Amino acid sequence: MELSARNVFTWLLANLLIMCGFVNRAKKRAMRGDHILSMYFHDPSKKEFEACIKWLKSNGFTFLSPEDLHNIITEDLAMPKGAVLMTADDGWKGNESNLVAVAEKYQVPITIFVSTEAVEEGAYWWAYLEKAKDLNISIPPKSSLKLIMNDKRAALINEIKRRTKVDRQAMTINQIRQISESKYVTLGGHTHTHPILVNCRTEQLYNELHVSKQKLEAWTGKEIKYFAYPNGDFGEREMRALSELGYKLAFSSEPRQTSRADLRNTYCLPRFGLLEGASLAENICRMTGVWKPLMLKFRLPELAKDENTSMETPVYRRRESTKLLTS
Repeated sequence: MELSARNVFTWLLANLLIMCGFVNRAKKRAMRGDHILSMYFHDPSKKEFEACIKWLKSNGFTFLSPEDLHNIITEDLAMPKGAVLMTADDGWKGNESNLVAVAEKYQVPITIFVSTEAVEEGAYWWAYLEKAKDLNISIPPKSSLKLIMNDKRAALINEIKRRTKVDRQAMTINQIRQISESKYVTLGGHTHTHPILVNCRTEQLYNELHVSKQKLEAWTGKEIKYFAYPNGDFGEREMRALSELGYKLAFSSEPRQTSRADLRNTYCLPRFGLLEGASLAENICRMTGVWKPLMLKFRLPELAKDENTSMETPVYRRRESTKLLTS
């Protein structure tokens, strides 16, 4: 756990929730076998990811791969008691040593959703925002860039790209190939350039989904069937595009359990966000579905704000209509 006032407070709060039985009750509900706990990291350390895996295993949870989940949906596999699905977004370079190595050690499946441009070029677009200050380029904050049309955001970032470089953040193509050979790893799509899809023109949307799928399949020789929405933003247009391009499952960042009813629409499956740098106690509350509902219920914005990591803000915004954004 990183020492900060925020983490000390949330560590105390999480331990209080554990002592009051919230986690134990959530675990008992999970063991009834009527829902799945899907969760995602971005770039956790080996220590914190391993701590989460050890806690889940010691408490009797059953680990699923996306293929297992698809088989549950098609009724070729019964939903197990205490089902969990572990995922990570973006494809950070530390994922190989920190996620894949742990998954292989404990023989549990891990799914990594990869943004392919960062693999080819080395860095994610938001990494260039800090460089803008050095270049005296005036640019809106990341939160604002997520709200504008993708053409405008890309133009602003590309101007910085032309003038500077950023150290590698993502895995290399060779790393992607290597981890794809592990029987515990499933790779999924996370777009090519990691845009906010609802801010894309329709042509851009289809290109982002197609190019990333095509590249990952070329690098690994395996079909890419699963997807996670960047930043959790999507609508009917995005779900339709995924279906047309051959994706089978898509994951949001809506923080709740995956019920049997949720399995009827395979393109908006919820996930809980886990937080790098937080205490294990907090992430236990997050994994079991205790944390986020309470934060929302009691409206603690200062805790939500501190989730704005250097990677991406774990939010959920389903757009019911994207008519204004179509071309």
